[in-house]
Amino acid sequence: MSRSLHSRIKWFRSVRARLLAIALLPMLVVMPLFLWVVGVNWVNRFDNLLIAKVNGDLTIAHQYFQGILERSGERVKALGDSAEFARVMRDSDDAGIAAYLEAERANLGLDFLYFVTKDGQIISAPPLAGNLDAMKWPVVMQAIEGHDATEIDIFQAGDLAAISPVLAQKAVIKLVPTQAAVPTDRQAETRGMVVHTASAVQAGTPAALVGGLLLNRNLSFIDTINDLVYPAASLTEGSRGTATLFLEDVRVSTNVRLFENVRALGTRVSAIVRSTVLDGGKVWLDRAFVVNDWYISAYEPIVDSFGNRVGMLYVGFLDTPFQAAKQRTLKTILGGFLAVVLLSVPIFLRWAGGIIKPLERMVATISKVEDGDLGARTGLPAGQDEVGLVAGHLDHLLEQLQERDQKLRDWAEELNKRVAERTRELSEANQRLEATTKQLLVAEKLAAIGEITAGIAHEINNPIAVIQGNLDVIRQEVGDDTGLDTEFGLIYEQVHSVNVLVSKLLQFARPEEYAGLVEHHVPDEVINDSIPLVQHLLGKGNITLVLDLKADRPVAMNRTELQQVLINLIVNAIHAMPDGGTLTLRSANKDRDGVQGVEIEVSDTGIGMSCEVLESVFDPFFTTKQAEGTGLGLSISQKLVSRSGGQIRAQSKEGEGASFTVWIPAAQFQ
Repeated sequence: MSRSLHSRIKWFRSVRARLLAIALLPMLVVMPLFLWVVGVNWVNRFDNLLIAKVNGDLTIAHQYFQGILERSGERVKALGDSAEFARVMRDSDDAGIAAYLEAERANLGLDFLYFVTKDGQIISAPPLAGNLDAMKWPVVMQAIEGHDATEIDIFQAGDLAAISPVLAQKAVIKLVPTQAAVPTDRQAETRGMVVHTASAVQAGTPAALVGGLLLNRNLSFIDTINDLVYPAASLTEGSRGTATLFLEDVRVSTNVRLFENVRALGTRVSAIVRSTVLDGGKVWLDRAFVVNDWYISAYEPIVDSFGNRVGMLYVGFLDTPFQAAKQRTLKTILGGFLAVVLLSVPIFLRWAGGIIKPLERMVATISKVEDGDLGARTGLPAGQDEVGLVAGHLDHLLEQLQERDQKLRDWAEELNKRVAERTRELSEANQRLEATTKQLLVAEKLAAIGEITAGIAHEINNPIAVIQGNLDVIRQEVGDDTGLDTEFGLIYEQVHSVNVLVSKLLQFARPEEYAGLVEHHVPDEVINDSIPLVQHLLGKGNITLVLDLKADRPVAMNRTELQQVLINLIVNAIHAMPDGGTLTLRSANKDRDGVQGVEIEVSDTGIGMSCEVLESVFDPFFTTKQAEGTGLGLSISQKLVSRSGGQIRAQSKEGEGASFTVWIPAAQFQ
């Protein structure tokens, strides 16, 4: 082994190297690793929040789109049921009926309106320009049979031309070559997407009143959806919201811009989105390339009266500003870390030098003594720390070395004993210090979570209160007959959803402030009162409910808190059975450790949980629902039950369902 290599190995084994490692390892290795883990987790949560937002935007657009269908059907039905319509049909000839229908068509804002009998005779407004087979449409046949219907239907060019050549011309949209779309030889889209509504009428023979609204180039319709989903200042600066109606994969109504003032009518959706939504019938929630840029996008299929997927409804917002904001945040964190390193590392090195240099000086002195220089001394000033004390002892011993060699050995042995004792004491003190430090870190983290949660809730409550107040003022100013009840209802629902989330956050951060009034009541009554609140989820999920309620002991737990716990457990069970199943609710009197109480069991036949999920199911912010959950429900439920003196436990196996058991002590009457 070369002398240079031997020197390097010796340096790495030295106290200097170890002290430098102790000083720099946490800052240069542990902290970067920690920041990387936190950064990756934050980026994932950031992207999930964007997907959750666009999913909510799609829900609003879908509800408005369904509202258009419902209102169209209601207007045609109201016309068909009116006394004036009956009078015209009874007293007027075909020309008079056609003139009446034309006036009502314009009044209702429809593109066509006609009266058809069971044998296919049609009186139309405007007058038909060709032969129209009205009886091929399911909505018309249902109305003839006495059942009103409103659907989206695709009219071929010939059908539109038979109704009106102007309408057929309006539907034509020239196809624009689009990157990543499915290849096609078509030059133009000539079909029309129509809101098709039919209402049964009484005219001496089975008949129907049929109306339609062409959605091709219906820009006011799509702009209304966009303004509703993305009002001013709802997105970060630089982003913009868009909405589009597709006939199959062709944009027939959109506010996406191909150029500055040119809408992207005739452009087509990418092949992967078409395959997922139109071919697979699934909802797309992800980033997607829209015409000329990346958007956080949501697509859902549109089904016609024949049950075929014929188009898509899309909403989304520009992704670039959010990605830029994410990059700025990550760069800020990295810059802050580098600044901390640049400021702290010199301080750490200086502190380490205050220990290393005296030690090196003592080592050099000892080497001189070993070489025969008994007059060598460290020359270090007396200090108050352990290093200064050792240096002082060393000099004292060296002074006596010249006179009494044997006494020096005795003193050396004593010194070794003292050093060993001090080392043992320091080791014990360090162990206690490490244990105390771990406890403080846990306490600080919990306190920080509480403070951050309360602060976030406070900051959210203020703007929500302003939104709620101004919304009430707007409602009072515009009155009740505005036709915007659905829109106002959607806004109120969203505000309520935010308030519920804020309440959950506050209840997790400061559970003692939400204790409420303790009441004495029988849990079975609370269970029965909770079932109607989740009945719509049970029906929609094809879930069978089994009740086995035998408890009759009253418990001392706030009724609202117990209902919150039960509803949270029931909803989780429903979500665990996406393909249906059996939900069982049981209650019984049960004693634990000599204490009377009531046991409530909520079990399902769903997908179950793995051992890893089961261990973390009550942890705050832990969730398996991705963007759909906050991870606070079971944590809050556990706190509520524990605060009342009860216990909550979970049992589950993957693929075999899950069971949550809540035990609450019985009320004690004085």
